[in-house]
Amino acid sequence: MAHGSGKDKIKGKAKEAIGKLTGDRGKVAEGKADQLKGRAKEAADDARKNIPGKT
Repeated sequence: MAHGSGKDKIKGKAKEAIGKLTGDRGKVAEGKADQLKGRAKEAADDARKNIPGKT
């Protein structure tokens, strides 16, 4: 897992849940954005690992 990607995904899930409970659509959107950021970090890390000649 990329450095910080899990933290971003967990933080995003929490924000999204709080937003849904309070009816704050902005907080829901922030949460989804944080989760997307975490997934992007994971994808970038996976891509780096698959480059031939790189460790």
